[in-house]
Amino acid sequence: MKKVKRTKEKIGLAPFDTSEHLDSEEVIEEYLKTALEDPNPDLFLLAVANVDKARGMAKVAKDSGLGRQSLYKALAPGAKPRYETVRKLMDSLGMRLTVTSA
Repeated sequence: MKKVKRTKEKIGLAPFDTSEHLDSEEVIEEYLKTALEDPNPDLFLLAVANVDKARGMAKVAKDSGLGRQSLYKALAPGAKPRYETVRKLMDSLGMRLTVTSA
């Protein structure tokens, strides 16, 4: 059997950045709602982090009253932020958590 030499070509693709697509209040609202429906809390924190990045981390930190380092720490994968912290972040984004029946 004849061996075929294969070469790997590198394709120059930029990493996907979700925050670049969060360009309206409606998109952000749906994005956060969908993330909140998932039972994995890390997914919601990642969504909030993406929204924060889209809005500007420094602005969100200032508006929420959190330091930037505290903000990054609260949104890190595996973090267990306090409800108070999540509430401050949501308020700073102009969003609120709501409860509806299933």
